[in-house]
This record gives sequence, structure tokens and C-alpha cells, in this order.
Amino acid sequence: MRKLALVLLIAACGKSPSTTGGPDADMMGSNTGSNTGGGSLAFEVKSTDIPLPHNTEFTKCYYFHTSNTAPVAINEWVSDMTPGSHHLIMFLNLSGASQPADGTIDENCSFGNSATNIPSWTYAAAIPHADEVFPADDGAGKPLAQVIQPNTAGFIQMHYLNATDNDETVHVDVKAYKLADGAAYTGTAPYITYTKNFSVPVGGTTITGSCPAPAGTKFWQLSSHTHKQGLEVKITDGATMAYSSTDNNGNWEHPNVKNFGSSPFFTFSSNQVSWSCQYENTGTTAIQEGQSAQTNEMCMATGYYFPATAAKLDVEFYQSPTQHSCFAVN
Repeated sequence: MRKLALVLLIAACGKSPSTTGGPDADMMGSNTGSNTGGGSLAFEVKSTDIPLPHNTEFTKCYYFHTSNTAPVAINEWVSDMTPGSHHLIMFLNLSGASQPADGTIDENCSFGNSATNIPSWTYAAAIPHADEVFPADDGAGKPLAQVIQPNTAGFIQMHYLNATDNDETVHVDVKAYKLADGAAYTGTAPYITYTKNFSVPVGGTTITGSCPAPAGTKFWQLSSHTHKQGLEVKITDGATMAYSSTDNNGNWEHPNVKNFGSSPFFTFSSNQVSWSCQYENTGTTAIQEGQSAQTNEMCMATGYYFPATAAKLDVEFYQSPTQHSCFAVN
């Protein structure tokens, strides 16, 4: 469990769900507008500048506390990343575990190294400007929102990939917009899967996974993530195709994002979220699962579900095509 939590933090170069538009949809956040959800600014987190040398790839973590002094119901996230930024993931420290002082930047993502200190995946994006607006109607007239408690500790994991010959200076900026104080809402949260311990042999392969769907919930968005060997990701509900990444014209960095948008949304009637990732490996050696967008692979199915009070993270441990199992992290 201790190693698992660390691996998920370091290897989470994946995507979280994203709204309509052209999501870099490689993570949460895809609309191209800004503050289109009609809410007011609840808080903002902006990292300090980091030098990013040419032909360099690394991950950094920026620590913070949110500035809100009362609970806020977030119905929109807006983020901006400078050139050289591959993705960001915002985690919140809901366990109360200790962490470095606000403004610290390191490569350790220092909490989350035990079974009880696992951080909560809260928002993510992988396009320079992302705008994640939640549905305004849950089917019963209430908007969807994520609740952030006052002065919540957290960190932004920032993955940088500068494949150019020019040095860069990089940072990220995340703004959270809220519903009116006292407004009624239904809670929503990210649903994240992560497949561990697989490799892509020379020629290619298909990796599959399946985990129980959160009971009694609906999904308003589905998406996926692989690295550059990925050809297609499918998410299925039994024999029903719920999502396919093939609408991205082969661009692995910008997988398709499927928004159900409004009632009736999508329910996994089989009570299982199943996914498969197809790869082509034209190299001469097997490619291992891992963090690097340059040298490793990933297989993730992602989405937003409701009603929910916290992000749901399921890990598929992969021993072979016929031997793998789902482990619910939270």
C-alpha cells in the first residue's frame, strides 16, 4: 500500500476528465473559454517560475493551502500552463498529513506515502488553457459541484516535457470558481483508473481492465489516457460501448472526451467499468508502464461521476492478459 500511493503520485501522467471542446482532453479541462460557468472566483493557486532546460523531462510538485475561509462549491476550474508544461494534476491533502511549507517546489510529492495519507485527485489539465465547467442540472434541477473546505492543503503535480532546443521558464495557474453561497447542488468528483505492472512487447498488445462502478452513480463525462504507442482506448459497459478514443485523429496527447452533459447521463448497468488500451510498438524492446511520456506507457480510463463526495481511484494490477485484478484505493 505504501509503495502504491507513491507510484500513483509519480506515475499519474494521465488524464482526468475534461469538458467539451478540444480537450487536451488529456486530463480534466477542455473548453477554450474562461469562467464560462457564471460563478465567482473562490481561490487561485499559481506556482512560482521554474527553469526548464531544453530537451528535458521532469516532474515537480508545488505545495499550497487554498485561500477560501469557508466551504465553497466549485462548479468550474480554469487553468493556464506556460509552454513546456505537459500536464498538471491538483491533489488535495484531505487526510491532514503534514506537507512542506506553502510555495515549496520539490520532486517528492511528500504526502501520500501510506495507506491513510493518499491525496485526493481534484483537477487536472494538459492543454495550455483549460476550462472545466460542470453540468448545471443533475436531472433534478440542481447543478453539480465539488466542495472544497477552507484552507485545504494540497499540491499541484506538474509534468514538464521540453523537447525543443530552447530553454523555457514555466509555471501553472489554477482558478476555482464557485456557486453562490448557500446554493443547492449535487456533489461530483473524478473517477480515475490506473493500470499497473504491464509492458508493451515489440509489435504491440492490448491491455484490459475492469473495476466495479461506484454504486448508484451516473457519469457525465468519460475519457482516457495513453502515451504515444497508444492506438485506441475503449470503455465498455458489458457489451455496450460507452467511449472510444478514436475520434482524436490518432493524437495520443489529445484523446477524445465524451460529455453526456445532461440527464439521463450514463449509468454502468453492468455495475462494472471495463476498459482496453491497444498499443503498437515499432521499436526493438518492450516498453514498460510508467511516468515518462517519452519512454513509458500508460493505460487509464477516466471520468466524472455523481453523486460523489470524493474522487474515486481504482488500480488494475496486471500480471498477464489472463491474470489481473482491481484494487480500490479509495
